[in-house]
Amino acid sequence: GSQYASHAFQDQLKKFGMTCSMSRKGNCWDNAPTESWFNSFKNERYHGLRYATHADMKAASFEYIEVFYNRKRQHSTLGYRSPIQHLEQWASEQNQEKRAA
Repeated sequence: GSQYASHAFQDQLKKFGMTCSMSRKGNCWDNAPTESWFNSFKNERYHGLRYATHADMKAASFEYIEVFYNRKRQHSTLGYRSPIQHLEQWASEQNQEKRAA
C-alpha cells in the first residue's frame, strides 16, 4: 500500500541495506500468495482481539506463525499437510534421490 511505498519507509529500508519489492501497478496477482497469507493471519489470529501490550501481540504472532501455522495448520495446496510436514517429506525425497544417484 501507500505506507509501503512512502519515502519514509523507503529511507528506512535503505538505511538497513534493504531493497523494496513491489508488484507491477494494477496487477493484484503479483502478490496473491502474500495477500492470502495475511488474510489468514489477520482472520485466524487477530480478528476481534485486542492485546494489552505490544509484547503480548508479538508473542501471539510468534505462536501463530511458528507453532500453529507452520507446524499444525493443514494447507490444501500442500496436500492437507502442514508446511513442516511438507518440508520434511521434500527433504526425505531429496535424500532418497541423492542415494539413488
